[in-house]
Amino acid sequence: MKIHILRILFLSLILIIPASGQSPDYTGIDYWPTAMAFVHLKNAGITTNDKIDFTKTKTVRLASEKIAKDLYRQIHRVVFTEKSGKTIDVITINNVSREEGSMSTVQFAIFQ
Repeated sequence: MKIHILRILFLSLILIIPASGQSPDYTGIDYWPTAMAFVHLKNAGITTNDKIDFTKTKTVRLASEKIAKDLYRQIHRVVFTEKSGKTIDVITINNVSREEGSMSTVQFAIFQ
């Protein structure tokens, strides 16, 4: 299953223009991709607020594609680190604009 998801992600990345400074940047811990990734992990019973060391959370924008006027599809890698040292990698895909980071629901791929 993980290999299949990785293949889909790899093919998606090939087709998407690499992230540049011109597209909106939603890579911080307080932005939609990171927040929704954490909510998804909590709802799935994978982790809790008490387990995560939020100071170690990292979000990196992997790709950004302009799909309409002021609308971009972005892929982020979010790495949560639990206080135990265990990391949880999440890939998110969602649409954003310059004014709003939540122009669509977020799709997830989780790697533990």
